[in-house]
Amino acid sequence: MEPENTKDQASETSVAVPDMEVPKRDAANESSNPSVEEPPAKKARLDEPSKPAQVDMRDRGIAPVKAEYRIQITPKPRPADETSPDDAAEAAPHDDRDGGRKDKGKKKKNKGQNTNRSYGTSKDAKGLCSTRMFANEFAAGECQYGEKCRFEHDLRVYLKEHKREDLTTMSNICPVYEALGKCYSGWKCRMVGSHSTERETEDGKKELILLEDAERMEKARPRIANATPDGIVNIISNEDKISLTRKREDTPRADAYTTWSIQVSAELEKAIHQRSTTREKGELIEPDEQAKIDIQENRAQFLEPPFMPSEKRRIYFGPETPVLAPLTTQGNMPFRRLCGDLGAQFTYSEMAMSMPLIQGSKSEWTLLKAHESEMAPPTVIPGDNIVQGYDNSKDCKFGAQIAANKPWQALKATEVLSKFTPNLRVIDLNCGCPIELVFRDGAGSALLDHHSKLEKMIRGMNAVSQEIPITVKIRMGTKDNQPTAQKLVERMVLGGYESSVLDLGPPGAAAITLHGRSRQQRYTRQADWGYISDCAALIKRLNKKQDALSDTIREPDARHMPNGGKTYFIGNGDCYSHVDYDDHVNNAGVDSVMVARGALIKPWIFEEIQTGQYLDKSATERLAYIEKFAKYGLQAWGSDEHGVGTTRRFLLEWLSFAYRYVPIGLLEYLPPNIQDRPPTWRGRNELETLMGSGNYKDWIKITEMFLGPAPDTFKFEPKHKSNAYEAEG
Repeated sequence: MEPENTKDQASETSVAVPDMEVPKRDAANESSNPSVEEPPAKKARLDEPSKPAQVDMRDRGIAPVKAEYRIQITPKPRPADETSPDDAAEAAPHDDRDGGRKDKGKKKKNKGQNTNRSYGTSKDAKGLCSTRMFANEFAAGECQYGEKCRFEHDLRVYLKEHKREDLTTMSNICPVYEALGKCYSGWKCRMVGSHSTERETEDGKKELILLEDAERMEKARPRIANATPDGIVNIISNEDKISLTRKREDTPRADAYTTWSIQVSAELEKAIHQRSTTREKGELIEPDEQAKIDIQENRAQFLEPPFMPSEKRRIYFGPETPVLAPLTTQGNMPFRRLCGDLGAQFTYSEMAMSMPLIQGSKSEWTLLKAHESEMAPPTVIPGDNIVQGYDNSKDCKFGAQIAANKPWQALKATEVLSKFTPNLRVIDLNCGCPIELVFRDGAGSALLDHHSKLEKMIRGMNAVSQEIPITVKIRMGTKDNQPTAQKLVERMVLGGYESSVLDLGPPGAAAITLHGRSRQQRYTRQADWGYISDCAALIKRLNKKQDALSDTIREPDARHMPNGGKTYFIGNGDCYSHVDYDDHVNNAGVDSVMVARGALIKPWIFEEIQTGQYLDKSATERLAYIEKFAKYGLQAWGSDEHGVGTTRRFLLEWLSFAYRYVPIGLLEYLPPNIQDRPPTWRGRNELETLMGSGNYKDWIKITEMFLGPAPDTFKFEPKHKSNAYEAEG
């Protein structure tokens, strides 16, 4: 949708901006040059790129917005004890899980990150009975509750008195009906007028009926096995959830491996700590050798998994496969679909906790749902980097991420995932989540201090995941200035001392992702890509099996080597442009780069990576992405009142990041820095100014363009209040 007043028509198109030289922030490099004129046409390069503008050292950390677009407002200082908005956004979904732990029995106080949020009522004044929801007016079935039913049975009364009026946005066409040929919200759809009509029956009565478009339904028919009619995969049935909840679902592989692992650990403990050697047949047997003898006896009690790491489905990461990070809250299906449309080649589910998965939690299993578009293989360029045996036709773009604090939890969760959600590229173990609640329970980044435990978890997950590869995501360490990732990386690739004693081989991680910050650092300061580069070089040496690295390195068993002996390495942190991406791939030596906040602020970063150029997206184009998200949201959560409310909430979560984007055409020099916060600025037209507003009321106004008026009591204030992050005026 375009605003009534667009002052700058040239800015209403996407413009490819040529790369500019990045100025060094020192006195010798300060110079003044005229600003660049606005780009005249879509995807047209500027005739003459601008030279670096004069940089004031006092503006360090502030986005270099051109003077003509700045608004002079003195921002209020941010209190030092406030949490950063990125920390708050990541921790928010876990706040409720911590509620009530302290002061049990006392009345719960209204405190936390979301006290200033009220979503109003996302339901009809009186609901329609389920026997009438999908039936034509005169074809409804009998309600088993009869007159005692608390829902409405008269369809016309429901539509006239209890249901909110139809939305007039999105061209008055239900996006679900438009995409699938049938709306799965029936009469409760907020755009039911676009797929219903009134017909005259043979006896002269007027009957309300729902419409279906057979041609669209055939065109939208899922091509993936076990997908729902609306194209959703990885759906676990209610019967299976109940079976998990009531502990009726067995995990034989996880149980057998856990039993075997306990026995092996006991033998290892005995071998390491015994002080005397054992005499057998007149020979002295060293403790390590004795442990190997004992382990052979124990192995008879555990059958080796049907898929060793070398036999699992092989994966590939390369420069042409940028990765969308697993995003808490915002890593939902509509946002992943949007990023996939814009070029993301790999997406993750939101982090799922292992115990709720094992217990059949509906909310946790919902995180594993994926759209059939995420089942398409990633785009790859055949070359020397692709491992032997890689089959792109069997690959897909979607992987699951889990968190666990005990090996048996990780094993059981992995086994049930491999059973009920087979459409996964990888199962990733989160060892980088810095949230206090997760860390306190021994999961997430807490595993960075327990290398042996982490190795057992990866090895065990490989044993029970069938053909799905296992990967791991880590941080530099738990404390600043005390990085431990290099030692952990070496252990993930070659195995630790315990595996050497027991001749178990490497744990079999197919890929390792390193976020260039410590747990203590959270999201403050720049990510350390120098350290990431050191780890990338280490992995390359380990992949080549150079024995000179350490006296303890041995030739590993080929059966335990994933991807034909290649462990992929992915860097993560502060990637905000194609310049950052190319620099990390070419200079840091990583196989690919994972993008997180950069994608939240501008999801077309994947398009920039593909094209290799900056794209000055107009406000109208950015608004079209918001409309696409809204359509995807209604398809995922339903087009009824509840689905509209859910879509609005998650759209607002995204807008709380997206407003930070400063258009390329407003900057003095490039590349932009994700850590730079913009001063108060105005856009090239009213719509651009609106989309850059930090006022939550403006965010709600944007959602109303597509989802209709919000409830009167609806309120969505940001989790973090600070003029350093919000533009006022």
